[in-house]
Formats: sequence, C-alpha cells, structure tokens
Amino acid sequence: MTEEKIGSIKERLAQAKEGELPSFIERYASDARSGVQKLVETAKKRLDHLEKERIRTENLKKYEREYDNYLYICGIDEVGRGPLAGPVVAGAVILPKDCDILYINDSKKLTAAKREELYDVIMERAVAAATGMVGPERIDEINILQATYEAMRQAIAKLVPAPTLLLNDAVTIPQVEIPQVAIIKGDAKSISIGAASIVAKVTRDRLMETYQDIYPEYGFASNKGYGSAEHIAAIKKYGPTPIHRRSFIENFV
Repeated sequence: MTEEKIGSIKERLAQAKEGELPSFIERYASDARSGVQKLVETAKKRLDHLEKERIRTENLKKYEREYDNYLYICGIDEVGRGPLAGPVVAGAVILPKDCDILYINDSKKLTAAKREELYDVIMERAVAAATGMVGPERIDEINILQATYEAMRQAIAKLVPAPTLLLNDAVTIPQVEIPQVAIIKGDAKSISIGAASIVAKVTRDRLMETYQDIYPEYGFASNKGYGSAEHIAAIKKYGPTPIHRRSFIENFV
C-alpha cells in the first residue's frame, strides 16, 4: 500500500473542520514520520485552542444566564462617538439562548477580517439584529451622547421580535420602557453586547469606506472618520465635507 504523502496529509489538516480534528489525530498518531507528527501536534494545538475559546465564550454568557428568565435578551452597543466625521451607529442583537458562536468579543479586540466573518455569522444566526444611525447634523444639533441614545432607540425599535431585556454597554438609555442592565465594558463581558458591537462596527466601517470614493482626500477608508494626523491635515487644507461634525472640528477650521 502506497504511503500517503505528507503534502496530502497537510492539505487534509488545512481543510479539516473542527469536528474532524479528533479523527485526524487518531488516524495519523501512529505515523512515525516527523513531518506527520508535527501535523498531529498542530491538530492537537487547534483542538486545545478551540476548547479554550469555548470556555471563554461560556464565560461571556454570565449575564445571559443570570437573566435567563427573560425570553429575548438584547445586547446594545455603539460605535463612532469619537470621530470627527460620519454617523454614530448603534447595534442591537438578540442571540439564541443556545448560541455557540465562537470568537465574539469587543469589536476593538478583533481584526477587521474577523469582524467581517463574525458579522455574517451573527446576522445569519441571531434571533433578531438591527442597527440605528444618527448623522453629523443631528449630532451637532443634540450632542453626541443624545445622538447615541437616539441611534440605540432606532435599533431597538427595528427588532422583531421585540426584546424583553436590554444589556447595554455602560449606559442606561432614556425614553425606553424595556428593562435595562448597564454593564461597564459590557462588550468584553457579554456575548450579546459583543455581538452588537461587531454589527455596529462593521456597519459603520463599510459606510465610511464608501465615503472614501466620494471624498478621497480625507482617508476615510483607513481612519474611519477619526482624527488621524492625515485627516486633520486634510480638513485644514480642503475644509470640511457634509459628513463632518461641525461641533467636533471647531479647532481645525
């Protein structure tokens, strides 16, 4: 019987799904070739990493377990309070009770590629998910905090089914009758809030990337509207665009 080439085994491991790793390890554990044993060790490390991630994810469900008597628990978070340009965006996500999506975290702790990947999974598997968005003119009119609350209320209102409990990142949203729990640094402590932060971040980043084509001088694809040196220099040189927050750029124009 022809011995399987190491390159073929390596390809098999690369394509192996999570549930296939134990059988891969069992199949090749007795192969004495050093190259194969390295692949077996790689498979074991992947399994170990997955187990640690499962434990971390289960720990993220602390608040969801604590308030399990509520049928629809919704995580709420916002992105974009600090930028000089673009909207503030709120995400609202109701995850299923048995949610087993791995790698959800505070969106700032994830790579852009991982956020995009998780966004698709969250939107596919959530019971409900929505965003709210408030633009620069409204931010200038009512201030960023009130605009953030407004974006959150928009997102909540779009959810079907309606949430029965809100888990919020740090804030209590006024003019909302649904029970709320404010959790400091909630996007890193609650799987629901973490999911909401990812949905909000990806939504806003995609929007800011479209503005790059309209206003190429400002570097929106890279700075996402935040006050980078390049962005501030462009404001001073070219002046503000319609998506700039006038109340945020008074020192530059």
